[in-house]
Amino acid sequence: MRTLATLLARLPVLGARRRASLALWAALLVAIGCVRGSGARSSNIAPEVPFTQLVLARSGEGAPVYRIPALTVTKAGSVLASYDARPTGNDLPSHIAVMLRRSSDGGRSFSPAITVRSDTAPLGFGDPSFVVDRVTGRIFLFYAAGAQQGFFGAHAGVGDTDPDVLHADYSYSDDDGLSWRHRRITAQIKDSAWGGLFASSGEGIQLRRGAHTGRLIQQYAIRYKGANWAASAFSDDHGERWQMGQLVGPGSDENKVVELADGALMLNIRAKPMRRTALSHDGGETWSAPRDEPLLPDPGNNGSIIRFAPEASSQDTRAHWLLFSNTESTNARVNLTVKLSCDDGRTWPVHRTVEAGPSAYSTLTPFGDGRFALLYEGGDYTTITLALFDQRWLGAGCR
Repeated sequence: MRTLATLLARLPVLGARRRASLALWAALLVAIGCVRGSGARSSNIAPEVPFTQLVLARSGEGAPVYRIPALTVTKAGSVLASYDARPTGNDLPSHIAVMLRRSSDGGRSFSPAITVRSDTAPLGFGDPSFVVDRVTGRIFLFYAAGAQQGFFGAHAGVGDTDPDVLHADYSYSDDDGLSWRHRRITAQIKDSAWGGLFASSGEGIQLRRGAHTGRLIQQYAIRYKGANWAASAFSDDHGERWQMGQLVGPGSDENKVVELADGALMLNIRAKPMRRTALSHDGGETWSAPRDEPLLPDPGNNGSIIRFAPEASSQDTRAHWLLFSNTESTNARVNLTVKLSCDDGRTWPVHRTVEAGPSAYSTLTPFGDGRFALLYEGGDYTTITLALFDQRWLGAGCR
């Protein structure tokens, strides 16, 4: 796109003073992002204000209920938001569709919703979670697929066509989220003795350092021997093959994983009245025993944890900074809060409230340069809302 300065250079009929005045205005417009100059990044950054919100889906408009947010930024810089469109508030088994909205301007605006996965009743697909391969650019969108059973009623077994098995499916895109293909990996990652399993909604990770650099990891919740467990599904060949790591629990539920400064992984688990964590030093294949986290009260709700600066080297102090979101309460899904840790999650000195009233699931993703996005269930499951914020909104930082 031509800049105003280029156009001005082609207007010799203007007087020198007038041209200088217009050139000054052009420079100011470029500076604030109203006009794109050569190499401008305005198409792939969050809005310049410290905090802003945008409702992406409202229950009753297009579908009776929207739930379960997932969020990512692609290798090309597009923002993808996914969520369930549900006929009722019920989980699977139910005729649920996985929806997607896409932004190419850093979350300022989004395309109309498209259906990534749906089928005729009673088939349903729900609880989406993204993983982006930063090497190939492929985008994975994991979810559960069910016909006759949900998480608690699902049978043992791995047969791809068994309607009583809750299946592990994903869709993938090689064109930055414009089109999607589907795949079932139940037999690859599910032990035939387990009952239900589903991808923990939100976003998985790709490891950036250590012996397992490049590994893709998606977290799962698993039903086994009458209890809930957590585990990591991982791939070392860009998603061609997947396998499941050690079960963590019992007493686990939806969970997220984050890579720490030293290359270890920390699992952060939904639990009431406080979150639980575990550590892995082999890329999510085995885990330490879970421990309670008194600084992270939780009502039993899905939350999120990410690195503040994913690109930071292990020598950079920002490599120890983490962001966390959940409804900070021990007994109710209220007070959606974002927290900042400066020491790999040992302490959380910075707290900011996003919604003081009712809210539920949330998922964070980094935009880079101290900008972040949070997609969450707002109100009493009435909206899927995107919050964009930067380090200024946090109000304090790490030294």
